[in-house]
Amino acid sequence: MAAYRRKLFAVGLSCAASLMSRSSCQSRRRLAVLPTLLKKNWMSLSVTGALCAVPFIQKPENVTHEDLVRRASSLVTDSANTYLSQTTLALIDSFSGYIKAINSLMAIHKRYVASISKLASAEEDAFWQLILRQRQEVIDRRNDCKRFESCWMTAINLSKLAAEAAFNAGSDQASATAQNSLQLTQSQVEPVRQQMLEAERHLKDSKAEDSERLQSALSTAMEDEDVPDAYLRED
Repeated sequence: MAAYRRKLFAVGLSCAASLMSRSSCQSRRRLAVLPTLLKKNWMSLSVTGALCAVPFIQKPENVTHEDLVRRASSLVTDSANTYLSQTTLALIDSFSGYIKAINSLMAIHKRYVASISKLASAEEDAFWQLILRQRQEVIDRRNDCKRFESCWMTAINLSKLAAEAAFNAGSDQASATAQNSLQLTQSQVEPVRQQMLEAERHLKDSKAEDSERLQSALSTAMEDEDVPDAYLRED
């Protein structure tokens, strides 16, 4: 009886080994096929992914190059319009902040001029420290305007190119949308720009930024090292 059980156990081990061997061979065959499948799938995904960059309804093989170029031009105009919108908002905000800084500087300077005969030496120095800080605020805001206006002009040029590309590709609607966005943003920026130019004229007339007393205060501050060099220069 014991010999019979040992025989059954040996047969069981042999079957298990055979099954494991077949399973291992099948696994190896699957692994051997896997790179080929991955390569095929990757090629398929690559082609499909490239085409999926542009929405389409037809099957990929039924889409013409003209269709893809036209739809790509629509995506370009969408991106250009988004960039134009963001730079327009940034530019208008920078203009508004600059105008506000100019008005604050002129108001402080006007108060100083009106009360100069009543000020003690310490009070006058405090006034000029305030004027110096506000002058630096004007300089910073002016530099922001220059920076964002450069970005805005780049966005304008990109939108013009996108509109032209869409028109040449036959995407008339995308071209018209880009042109409308150009006209709208320019109409939004121009009034604020005129307000900024007017504020700059008033600032120049007031001498609040370039008065002899201010230049003297700047020189004194530089000698005393009470004011950083940033107060003394404009980018």
